[in-house]
Amino acid sequence: MNILLIEINPFIPPSTPISIAYIAAFLRWHGFHVNIMNIGENTPFSLHLLSSYICDFKPGLVGFSTYQRNILSVIGLANYIKSSDPKIKIAIGGPQATFMPSSALQPMGSIDYICREEGETALLNIALAIRDGIDNTVISGSSCKCEDGLFYDGPSVEAYSDLDRYPSPYLHNDLIDFSNLEEAILFTSRGCPYGCVFCYTPNAFKRKVRFHSIERVIEEIEWIYRKGIKKFWFADPSFSINIDRIDRLMEEVLRKNLKIHIWLETRADLVNNELVKKMKAAGVYLVAYGLESASKKVLEGLKKNISLNDMRRAIKLTQKNGIDVELFTQYGLPHENFGDAMKTLQFLKDNDVKIRGNSNSQQMQVYFGTDVFNSCQEYGVRPLERDMPAYMSIGRQYETEYLSSDDLKKIRLIWEKESLDGVKRKVS
Repeated sequence: MNILLIEINPFIPPSTPISIAYIAAFLRWHGFHVNIMNIGENTPFSLHLLSSYICDFKPGLVGFSTYQRNILSVIGLANYIKSSDPKIKIAIGGPQATFMPSSALQPMGSIDYICREEGETALLNIALAIRDGIDNTVISGSSCKCEDGLFYDGPSVEAYSDLDRYPSPYLHNDLIDFSNLEEAILFTSRGCPYGCVFCYTPNAFKRKVRFHSIERVIEEIEWIYRKGIKKFWFADPSFSINIDRIDRLMEEVLRKNLKIHIWLETRADLVNNELVKKMKAAGVYLVAYGLESASKKVLEGLKKNISLNDMRRAIKLTQKNGIDVELFTQYGLPHENFGDAMKTLQFLKDNDVKIRGNSNSQQMQVYFGTDVFNSCQEYGVRPLERDMPAYMSIGRQYETEYLSSDDLKKIRLIWEKESLDGVKRKVS
């Protein structure tokens, strides 16, 4: 059976479709023929091209990587694919799908499955069920819509604890087209043990962290390096969660004399002087830390378990070693007032963090699976829309107990005025 996986981000240039590439490699390993379609800003694309592709490739299953920002595009393309061939099954996965209510399958129309668990396992189970004619009501790791009009949630599945058991999305295959990419995205780990109330990741991964071996990561870096790619984006939520492990990774990059440039994200309490020095030597040019808010009371309410002093120390340490710093920040946070939001802007200025890239602040997005979404009243978040389709989370369509829509707009405009690059964020 042929499977088509689609990454669609029409508002940004194409980037490495790393998540669906992992899934594609896993499905190929199990005998399926899998292709990836990566649609970004300025990607040559039309419905006619899609129709021709579907006609030639003849997929039995199409999977979409789904976010709040692209869900309407996903539904539109799914409807178009179904109109051309109703026999094609369509699944969605990713951050928007994991905790989406099963009832969303009704208004989404052409979507047949929602992947609930780790993408590799969930989509494999769906593919096997389609190929082998297995009863939809017992597909592990997913929810489905059946001919009786009802929705069924399959049992949970256990993900691999050793990430090296998943085939590499890079090695020994042609899954990723590098012709239009300047940067490769890598994961050395998955998951997060922390409990930030605005973040979906801890709940999605049950507050566990799993790792690739250093050997696997180095092998992928070398393979990509030979393709002519020198820029690497390590997308781990907390890159240095195991400092000794990352120290060894940096040592290997240095030992192999790989002349690369690295962007990474980590926590301010997970770096020390020795590690930062080694990261600089290994090619790390920019580190992003999650500040969120510079108001002590707001920060404590986010359950990050990190202090402003931790943040100041990490910024100074990183800058002293010649590495640029970005700070992820948000406004519209629980129990934040206008003055609190301005403290965050002033914190960046006081610590010589340039307001560009990921240091451009953004309004908190209230997504499925976050504590804020699950208990929005407790957190003082008041949704503006009462009749949102079941597939849409609150997003940024809210006010708070202290900030009106006008206040949130005013804060956004203040940040935009301070931006040095026209609010061009890398990670959203």
